[in-house]
Amino acid sequence: MRDPGVSPVVELSDATLVDIVLKGESEAYATLVARYRDRYARFALHMLGNREDAEEALQDAFVRAYRSLHRCGDPARFGSWLLAILANRCRTAGGKRTRHERRFVSAEDRHYAIALDHPAEATAWREEIARALARLDADQREAFLLKHVQEMEYEQMSVVTGAGVSALKMRVKRACAQMRRMLTEGEDAPTR
Repeated sequence: MRDPGVSPVVELSDATLVDIVLKGESEAYATLVARYRDRYARFALHMLGNREDAEEALQDAFVRAYRSLHRCGDPARFGSWLLAILANRCRTAGGKRTRHERRFVSAEDRHYAIALDHPAEATAWREEIARALARLDADQREAFLLKHVQEMEYEQMSVVTGAGVSALKMRVKRACAQMRRMLTEGEDAPTR
């Protein structure tokens, strides 16, 4: 039995919603936006390190996806297609700023929640992890986030980034090694 408070449109698949939008009912696109907004906003924030830039990239990705929805080859995989657009927007936005200007804004995220004795220590570690992530090369940061935050398979990551599976595996491996080095050798480790 369906929850009476849930709109039947929300229960529709991505493919059905894309079809409805393409048939002229543009209001259905709002359901797709609502479905992906929060998760992809976190991805953009991690990629760009700035809430305003992340929001701009996300909005731009949604607008671009809407305008070219007819080019979505597999509407059932709308989410992956949208993420590829967003990743491109983040790369473009990130390329406009120098690495020195980048600041990573820590987001409350279950992947960075560390069980430490004191809440201040957990906050310090989240900030250190965020700084270490921000210091990774853009390609490594993107691969790391897709794999460990978005929890994508390498084949999905390949579709999103356009990079080969073996290249992505190497990027993730190098990102993990570099993060481990930065956090354990004291470059970015919090002082206790």
